[in-house]
Amino acid sequence: MSIRKVFYKTRTGVVFLFFLWAILLLACSGEKSEQQLKRDAVPVTIGKVVQKTVPVQLRAIGNVEAYSTVSVKAQVGGELSRIHFREGQDVKKGDILFTIDPRLFEVALKQAEANLARDTAQLENARVEVRRYGELVSKGYVAQQQFDQVQTNAAALEATVLADKAAVENARLQLSYCFIHSPIYGRTGSLLAHQGDMIKANADNPMLVIHQIQPIYVNFSVPEQNLQEIKKYMAIARLKVEAIMPNDERKPLQGILTFVDNAVDTSTGTIKIKGTFENKEKKLWPGLFVNVILTLTTQPDAVVVPSQAIQTGQEGLYVFVVKSDLTVESRPVVIRRNLDGEVVIEKGLAPGEQVVTDGQLRLVPGTKVEIKSTSEGSEGKQ
Repeated sequence: MSIRKVFYKTRTGVVFLFFLWAILLLACSGEKSEQQLKRDAVPVTIGKVVQKTVPVQLRAIGNVEAYSTVSVKAQVGGELSRIHFREGQDVKKGDILFTIDPRLFEVALKQAEANLARDTAQLENARVEVRRYGELVSKGYVAQQQFDQVQTNAAALEATVLADKAAVENARLQLSYCFIHSPIYGRTGSLLAHQGDMIKANADNPMLVIHQIQPIYVNFSVPEQNLQEIKKYMAIARLKVEAIMPNDERKPLQGILTFVDNAVDTSTGTIKIKGTFENKEKKLWPGLFVNVILTLTTQPDAVVVPSQAIQTGQEGLYVFVVKSDLTVESRPVVIRRNLDGEVVIEKGLAPGEQVVTDGQLRLVPGTKVEIKSTSEGSEGKQ
């Protein structure tokens, strides 16, 4: 064997041994990393699976609507001589709002009253003549035809007096229209007419718009699939509606369901619903958008976990369950409904189990965990 062949074989063996050593080193390193991962506990926050009674609710976006809206218009024309309120002021039913110059209507009323007085006097005289001519015709001193004429004059004057009375009432009514009062309890909006303006009777544009905001409506829509359930529970009791203000989520306003529309909107597949709120603090304002919660009933013995525990994977929803040896397992779950910060579990968990609510990114099945705290969630709301 030549020296060249011996050198070639020796170099090949060295290279082979080097690659074999590298493969063994990587395998050992990987095995060590996996063992190290299992030995090093991952700090996590946990929550407890609890069983309790929870509300069955529907959630939607609602829009606040005035309980009643009135567009104030004048029923007589004339100069707007006085405004008795400020823009944005609360007014009661019967409060005076505007005064239209009443002088022309006062003159018309006086003229109608004068006509009534004149014709009433003439009627009294005619009645006296009827009585006088009645005695004369019975004695044959005057002709029957003359007596009939006197009676006709008296009857005509009676009709004239009735017409005069109607004219007086009409003039008095027209005069009352000069003083415009609020027809409802509500809040005034922007002035659309100003002192000195010439006002037309029954003009196209109102002088003022008043919204009644105590009580007040909140409109919202729910899918048509919920209609039968809503009707079912409405027949049992008054359903509670909560309105959550955009910047005040901790203090929802309380109301009751008072209206379900008589038809489903075919373009959206939803049905319109109204809740009525007392609105004592006037937080709800016409046109405002709010979050709405409609409570239908309650579900006893529901299995509940904090919503932070739910994870989404390729095979669906799952949670990490902490076992007694402080290792975790991945458990698929089926959700029934979402609540405020909680989730009702239909399948997959049992009361008393502990689930990870924070720190899931570093977990795989079998990972050792260190419990650093317990989340408030379900455990704090039992």
